[in-house]
Amino acid sequence: MIKRLLVAFTMMAFMASTISAQRIAIVDINEVLGSFIDYQNAEKEIDKVASEWRQDIAQEYDKIKALYNKYQAEQVLLNEEQKKEREDEIMEAEKMVREMQKNRFGPEGDLFVKRQELVSPIQDKVFAAIEDFASDRGYDLIFDKGGAAGLLFVTDEYDKTSEVKKRLGIK
Repeated sequence: MIKRLLVAFTMMAFMASTISAQRIAIVDINEVLGSFIDYQNAEKEIDKVASEWRQDIAQEYDKIKALYNKYQAEQVLLNEEQKKEREDEIMEAEKMVREMQKNRFGPEGDLFVKRQELVSPIQDKVFAAIEDFASDRGYDLIFDKGGAAGLLFVTDEYDKTSEVKKRLGIK
């Protein structure tokens, strides 16, 4: 047991000495991207398109609701075959709307493709600037302060967001 503790302590001490030799910087990617006019415009366009698609889907669900309400009202007048036909029609309409929703908003859907088309070139430009910044200044690690990196505390000394923005020519 003591040997294990000694080995663990030695490994931690070695890792701590290795980490202290590295140069680290923090950049808030969200702030940098948010400062780009092109990125803001792309986000607005994506939001507009998504809103239109959500409206289209909501209208289709309203049509389905109207079909269902009509079916409920006429159900007592319909024979079994007509009931089955109406139920199938409603179920098919629901299936089509769910498919539309998946095609628009799914992981590989139209919104994802649109976002890639509009935002990827901007992100590539920012990441290239960060890479250049890191190699010019000799940084070993640059963490994203704005993302889900898990940083809870960062001193201002390590935050290089303004320098990356300056390199990109934005305020």
